[in-house]
Amino acid sequence: MRSPNFWRALRFAMEGIVYMVRTQRNARIHLVILSLVIVAGILLKVTLLEWGLIVVVSGLVLSLEAVNSGIEALVDMVQPDHHPLAKAAKDAAAGAVLLAAIAAVGVGLIVFGPRVWTLIQPLANPR
Repeated sequence: MRSPNFWRALRFAMEGIVYMVRTQRNARIHLVILSLVIVAGILLKVTLLEWGLIVVVSGLVLSLEAVNSGIEALVDMVQPDHHPLAKAAKDAAAGAVLLAAIAAVGVGLIVFGPRVWTLIQPLANPR
């Protein structure tokens, strides 16, 4: 089933992602970190379940970054002057990204921590 509305919606969504990556420094930072995580996952041979966790938290962080970008753009359009509620909306959206990023770091520590520890332990205790 090919719906022109589906393809239009998909194109608009992709334009939103491109806008986010082009205009939001933190989105680019998240993508660089994700690239490093993917390389580390390949090198350290993470399991399928661990890849699933990485995909979920990475998707959550990037999705919330996109929502944050949209909220910031909308607030700037509606309220270009400083207003406490505009600040609260922007801060809450940024806080959601931060919470997701903290969760992603937690997953990263759980997935990669033991592997990295196994690699560095011989260096810490030479015999």
